Amino acid sequence: RIPIMSTKPMKVVLVDDDEDDRMFFADALQEIDLKTDLTEFHNGQELLDYLTESCTEFPQLIFLDLNMPVMDGFECLKKIRSNPKFEDLVVAIYSTSSSERDIEETFVNGANIYINKPNKFEELKKTIAQVVKRNWQYEENEMDKGNFLFRI
Repeated sequence: RIPIMSTKPMKVVLVDDDEDDRMFFADALQEIDLKTDLTEFHNGQELLDYLTESCTEFPQLIFLDLNMPVMDGFECLKKIRSNPKFEDLVVAIYSTSSSERDIEETFVNGANIYINKPNKFEELKKTIAQVVKRNWQYEENEMDKGNFLFRI
């Protein structure tokens, strides 16, 4: 039997205030052999407004930067995890920070994975491909601190 693949694109959200990083990410995502529909926001407040007011179908994966104006990724993550309506959202922290404190805080507050932003395009493409193609429904139960920080 051949598995039936969904023809619907995977809904991916990127929340990042840096325009260059958003363009870099969008280009890398486009080169991955997977149909995706990318929506971009500049800060956590824009994402929360979208999720609570205008989103008709939740994204399968949210890439969330930490350091942003208006509402940073830490506060946004806490607000997402405090709302039962969003409990199944998969949140990948996507940050230049490699601070143990930041990694620990996002783990404790319910992020699914922590990714250090790669600065080489091929590394970024490989990272995004591996994270996007993961089967989050099965991995959710196996989450522990050992596999939280993503490394290629």
